Amino acid sequence: MKKTLLITLLSAFATFYAQAQYALPVGGKQLNAGVGFSSWGIPVYVGMDFGIHKDISIGGELSFRSRSDNFNGNRGYYDFNDNKYRDYRFDYLVFGFAFNGNYHFNYLLKIPKEWDFYAGANVGVYFVSASSTYSTIPASSYAGVGAGIQVGGRYYFNEKFGLNLEFGGGFPQSGGKFGITYKF
Repeated sequence: MKKTLLITLLSAFATFYAQAQYALPVGGKQLNAGVGFSSWGIPVYVGMDFGIHKDISIGGELSFRSRSDNFNGNRGYYDFNDNKYRDYRFDYLVFGFAFNGNYHFNYLLKIPKEWDFYAGANVGVYFVSASSTYSTIPASSYAGVGAGIQVGGRYYFNEKFGLNLEFGGGFPQSGGKFGITYKF
């Protein structure tokens, strides 16, 4: 009886310890939201990740950003009818949806459970709407597909809430982002 109790306690301890090594267990979900930075404006994003292996998560993300480019003085549009430069502005709205996969280094590197360090890849689509204040430049829109990589980390204040920071490149909307994470 003592031997069975000891084995049961050791198994329970090993299971608890193993789950403490990775931030998103198999079957776990986490919601991420925040703001970012890029050459295409300040993105706002929301995403969801799913734990599919003790070291691997997959997920999706929606993002939105806007940007305006002002052309003034001799950077403006040259109007040949009036022989002078005209000021104008381009406005862009960008929507994106990306799928991602990440490898979490917590178990491999024996990182404390409060931290989550990961790296991965993403693929997604983006939609851009562009308009101008100058009447001879028509509004336009276009879409594209992109792929990129990311590296990031999270710090959890408790079992549910944390902060995240991520840097990426390659995808047309990549850059960096900072936000919150909620696990459930």
